[in-house]
Amino acid sequence: MGGITVPGRPFDPRLLLNNAVSNVICVLVFGNRFEYSDHDFQCLLKNINEALYLEGSIWAQLYNMLPWLMRRLPGTHHKIFVLLNKVIDFVKEKVNAHRADYDPSNPRDYIDCFLAEMEKLKDDTAAGFDVENLCICTLDLFVAGTETTSTTLYWGLLYMINYPEIQAKVQEEIDRVVGGSRQPSLSDKDNMPYTNAVIHEIQRIGNIVPLNVVRITVEDTQIGKYSIPKGTPVIGHLTSVLFDESEWETPHSFNPGHFLDAEGNFRRRDAFLPFSLGKRVCLGEQLARMELFLFFSSLLQRFTFSSPVGVEPNLDFKLGGTHCPQPYELCAVTR
Repeated sequence: MGGITVPGRPFDPRLLLNNAVSNVICVLVFGNRFEYSDHDFQCLLKNINEALYLEGSIWAQLYNMLPWLMRRLPGTHHKIFVLLNKVIDFVKEKVNAHRADYDPSNPRDYIDCFLAEMEKLKDDTAAGFDVENLCICTLDLFVAGTETTSTTLYWGLLYMINYPEIQAKVQEEIDRVVGGSRQPSLSDKDNMPYTNAVIHEIQRIGNIVPLNVVRITVEDTQIGKYSIPKGTPVIGHLTSVLFDESEWETPHSFNPGHFLDAEGNFRRRDAFLPFSLGKRVCLGEQLARMELFLFFSSLLQRFTFSSPVGVEPNLDFKLGGTHCPQPYELCAVTR
């Protein structure tokens, strides 16, 4: 990941995690990764982070409820559109560069595949394959693929410095299964039930997107005694299942045992729904699961994390577009 140069010196890992995770999406969407020193890349991440934080503000919530009024009133909600338009401009530059040397027989990434569909369906305007939709879809993939995973890892490191005994058990399992001569791989996951349980518990208690993502009913719908008219925004309250006292033994405590059976084997839980469920389940679920395991296990293989001397870890959150820890610092010492 880079950036950790002085053993034991406190630092905030947020930006490093953002850089590392977003580069995975960059390879898939843009066909290349960015150096951490790249000014445009850092501006891109900064704009996304600020926009997501502002989306949790009261101004943004009022805009969602009363858009016709809030468009006419001053407030920070206008800045969200300014920031996101800067991100879209960045994407448009990448799209234009792709179109200049696009080879339909050799697609390099998501943008090339979308361009191929645009060409194939150029006479079908209702299909939605146009440059505007390409930019919006790319923005969605980039934002969703960066923010949620990096925030989960940010929570993960915070919980490890708060529970050093759990961190030590994860490291013991990594040492036993993987060793120190190679990096963890996905093939190790099934042999690392405790590490897997810890990651799942980080996702559960971190509760990154507590209100899920807004959906809209496409037809009149009846659920039990409730009638939901077509076109109604619907919000799924994921907190209600991730902290359900009838589903979890200790719902408000960090407890990897939620995902372990009596023999220490990993167990799945029906109430574990951080990615939502159904036909509109998170598109990036499989990628996120892979990233979380590989990043988390690789970090704990190489480093031991702790709080700065005299500082108690703060588990309070900062609510924006996602449920994120308050900024914090930790110390990382090479193992």
